[in-house]
Amino acid sequence: MKKLYSNKLVILSLVLPGVLLFVFAILAPICLSVYYGFTNYTGMGSFDFIGFDNYKTLLHDQAFWTSLRNSLFLAIGFICVQHPLALIVAAVLDKLGGKGENFFRCVYFIPNVISVAVIAYLWKFIYNPDFGLLNNIIKFFGGKGDINWFNYDTAIWAVLIVLVWHGFGWGMLIYYTGIKNIDPVLYEAVAIDGATPVQTFLRVTLPLMKPVIQVNVTMAVISALKQMETVYLLTNGGPNNSTQFAANYLYQQAFKAYKYGYGNAIGVIFIIICLLATVILNKIFEERDVWDVKKKKTRRAAS
Repeated sequence: MKKLYSNKLVILSLVLPGVLLFVFAILAPICLSVYYGFTNYTGMGSFDFIGFDNYKTLLHDQAFWTSLRNSLFLAIGFICVQHPLALIVAAVLDKLGGKGENFFRCVYFIPNVISVAVIAYLWKFIYNPDFGLLNNIIKFFGGKGDINWFNYDTAIWAVLIVLVWHGFGWGMLIYYTGIKNIDPVLYEAVAIDGATPVQTFLRVTLPLMKPVIQVNVTMAVISALKQMETVYLLTNGGPNNSTQFAANYLYQQAFKAYKYGYGNAIGVIFIIICLLATVILNKIFEERDVWDVKKKKTRRAAS
């Protein structure tokens, strides 16, 4: 077997399919996107090389900057609202045990099983100004109950609520799996020392969940940047681009406005932002880990 795996032809036959898949399914489309970003290609017919004109236009495109701002708002919503709640719910489920744990784990994950199209139209009925559930609840408590949730001022918040709710199950499940992989002996040790549930969560669960939190937060930021399907079905970026997101705007420009070259320029900027966000987040968590090691060394030296 050792002789077989040292054979260069065998190694090449094992590696080549993965390399070809990466080149033709990932690397080649990215390179083509970069190339078309420097052209005025409309998706059909001939085109001209126009240099950085598409990127210069992007600098003055208010709708593009609005889409990036909305994506940033969504990323903040994921990091500051969705994920803290998901982590707390995962910790509570872990302590719940029995049939209740399995039941609530399934309940929280149900939105991720349902089709995006069904979710979008369900929330359209909930937000409906005439007979929607939300307005009927407001009427029940004595309010007016005739609010148009998709007007210019409130539409972005209505969409953010749907997106944060819809992605809650994935975040919770990843945190739940991470907590389940923590050695129960650690919890038994701190229980013997008299730690409260809150102290156990802050001093044991949270520090050991750092790698999981890093992955989850990075995925949340990238998910916020590439959010498209739910937004497209709910508002399609309206009214007046108030709910526009980067991926949805890219789709509109490339396949509806027939500005394929301009859409690819947006895609290139999108890829760069995703890479920068990933590097920055990895650096932030890496610096925290180094700082924790330094603090531990200082404590040991002092003792």
